[in-house]
Amino acid sequence: MTAVQRGWRRVIGGVLVVLIGVVVAAAAGIAAATGAAALVAVPAVFLIGGLVVFAAVVFGTAFAGFRLLRIARPLASATVLAVAASTLMVVGAGMTVLRPFPVQNAAAVPSEVRFWDLSTGSRIAYVDAPAAPGSPRRGTPVIFLHGGPGTPGEGIPVGGAELAAAGFDVYAYDQLGAGRSSRLDDVTGYTVARQVADLEAIRNTLGAEQLVLVGRSWGGSLTAQYLAAHPDRVAKAVFVAPGAIWGGGYADGEVGEPWHDLSPDQQSRYDELTSSPRVLAQALLMAVNANAAHALVPDAEADSWMHAVALTGRDNASCAHTVTVPPHDNPQGFYVNQLTNADFAENPDPRPQLREAEVPSLVMAPQCDFIRWAVTREYRDVLPEATLVEVPNAGHAVSTDQPATFVALLRAFVLDEPLPLPAYTAAEPPPGRWTR
Repeated sequence: MTAVQRGWRRVIGGVLVVLIGVVVAAAAGIAAATGAAALVAVPAVFLIGGLVVFAAVVFGTAFAGFRLLRIARPLASATVLAVAASTLMVVGAGMTVLRPFPVQNAAAVPSEVRFWDLSTGSRIAYVDAPAAPGSPRRGTPVIFLHGGPGTPGEGIPVGGAELAAAGFDVYAYDQLGAGRSSRLDDVTGYTVARQVADLEAIRNTLGAEQLVLVGRSWGGSLTAQYLAAHPDRVAKAVFVAPGAIWGGGYADGEVGEPWHDLSPDQQSRYDELTSSPRVLAQALLMAVNANAAHALVPDAEADSWMHAVALTGRDNASCAHTVTVPPHDNPQGFYVNQLTNADFAENPDPRPQLREAEVPSLVMAPQCDFIRWAVTREYRDVLPEATLVEVPNAGHAVSTDQPATFVALLRAFVLDEPLPLPAYTAAEPPPGRWTR
């Protein structure tokens, strides 16, 4: 081998050592930051720890490479490179991972919103529609449970005014971690059991022996969980396009989700939101320590991001893929969504208790729901006194697509009147139902 060949070999080898060292250093820094985050949920600690490891690996590999290149003063050169690479890493992180998502403007709290301070420690925002004066007074309050988890409504839901006119006290509340209700500092406290306990505390606060529950989407899942825990406290249950009866009963993707058939613009926006470096870093931290993710990406930012993502799939809640009702400003709850869903998959199976719950139940199955048929049908199959009806020309947002039909069904069921639609008793999906 000639001297020239040996020289080029040293150059190539040295450059490769330095370049590979930077790549390895980046991987080592990420691993170190993630490992530290698993132990300490303080961004300054785990991020600086990752940076120190990155700089150390860059320095070590650069020193070896510069010695191979026979560069004068390899120690000083490696130090300069490590400092420069670390500076670039900090700048790059500041422009990507550490760059906050825009926060949704805080809207004024409507005057009708009030709060319960529950025995569970939750501060719960709610609205109510008292029984209309002169109406026959009903002793059992009606409570609407919103979806998500973490996707509250705004104001009294469709059907609430009609039930108030019929003599019911009607309530709708933002579940813990969503809307204007309190957030937890320790996000691992967002569990199905906590939501059930909050609902039981609300019943006690109202002084009601029993409740009529109207659960939409995840609110249907919560209704089932409460019914399994407190069957004697539920007078009637209405499940509106309900989510899974039990999270552990279905693998990922089997329940159904609204991210199908997005327009090119919606898909582009969805991909942009879900692939940003900060979101990926948050997801990595969620896998090792949700409180570390929460410390890096606080509630206001994470909730605003969730709101933006939800808007991309909002049209798929309707048969016509068009939503005419404008979005409201009541904040969504990212961490309650993520942690409650994870807990829902690990929660004990409620179906044995539900099979013994002799509670009249109505299941509304919209024709165009993105929730799979087997998920909806399971409510009818498990609950001994359940009636399932298909709501034609309605999507997941039943009360938006078909408000008159929704109100008629709700009112008739709660008042023990004949339902305006026939019961659907077959095992296979109704003809014309969307299947995905």
